[in-house]
Amino acid sequence: MKKISILWEFSRPHTIIGTTLSVLTLFCLARYGHAYESSQLPVLFITLLVGLCTNIYITGLNQWTDVDVDLINKPWLPIPAGDLSKKGAMNIVVAVGLVALLASAYLSLAFCLLIFVIMLIGTAYSLPPLKFKRNHIAAAASISLVRGVLVNIGFYIHFRYQLFHDSSFHAVIVPLVIFVTSFSIGIAWFKDIPDTEGDAQYDFGTLALSMGRKRALQAGMLVVSFGYLSIIVSAILNLLPSPQFLIVTHALALFLFLFMGSRLNLNDDKAIKRFYMLFWGLFFLEYVLFALAFSF
Repeated sequence: MKKISILWEFSRPHTIIGTTLSVLTLFCLARYGHAYESSQLPVLFITLLVGLCTNIYITGLNQWTDVDVDLINKPWLPIPAGDLSKKGAMNIVVAVGLVALLASAYLSLAFCLLIFVIMLIGTAYSLPPLKFKRNHIAAAASISLVRGVLVNIGFYIHFRYQLFHDSSFHAVIVPLVIFVTSFSIGIAWFKDIPDTEGDAQYDFGTLALSMGRKRALQAGMLVVSFGYLSIIVSAILNLLPSPQFLIVTHALALFLFLFMGSRLNLNDDKAIKRFYMLFWGLFFLEYVLFALAFSF
């Protein structure tokens, strides 16, 4: 049980939940207008396995490369806490990376190529010489490209082809892509706000360091608000199913997000971390709302 607990913490649970919900929702969106068939479940399960392994590969590699800075910013993580060795962490990273590539290749070479590109960006995010995470622009671009564009468009087309031999791209997915891209930029900027001490010591060029915590928060809130408004406008224009449901729920979620951000004490690192996890909760909620909207 202890080993399972360590692996769970190493996988960064909030990202695992986000990946699981995104895969399940994209499966629902790809099936929109079609009858449910139990024969479709193996494709879903293998795709979910690929997504989770890819997630652990990226988050695990990130922890493996940044043990020194995590000793300051996140000392509770398995490697800096001494619960997992760097060798053990790398064994996990290599194992899940191989599983992701092999399982995706089993489904299709195109899907394997998509996973390879995602893993390549994740590697460049953490490892030198590129190490995108050292610059807030490169970090935001890589996170939003993966979570916002490649996952939503790529997995949607993958499901359409696997289930119905239709690889066409439908515009109904565009509002979700815009929203998740906006949210991913927020993730990239918000996650660094409480970590300024360690990031400054190891010369990380985060937005919170270059512009200050307040400006980083304001910039992230502006981008995320645009994402919410894009869904509301799309629903008003009847570009999405269940428009009234999406308008009301997104207006409420936007109000909650702005309320949380406006009351955040930027001098309290614990409060900032709570805000960040609540922000991930709103990310989870978005996929749930989309799945419900396409189910009515």
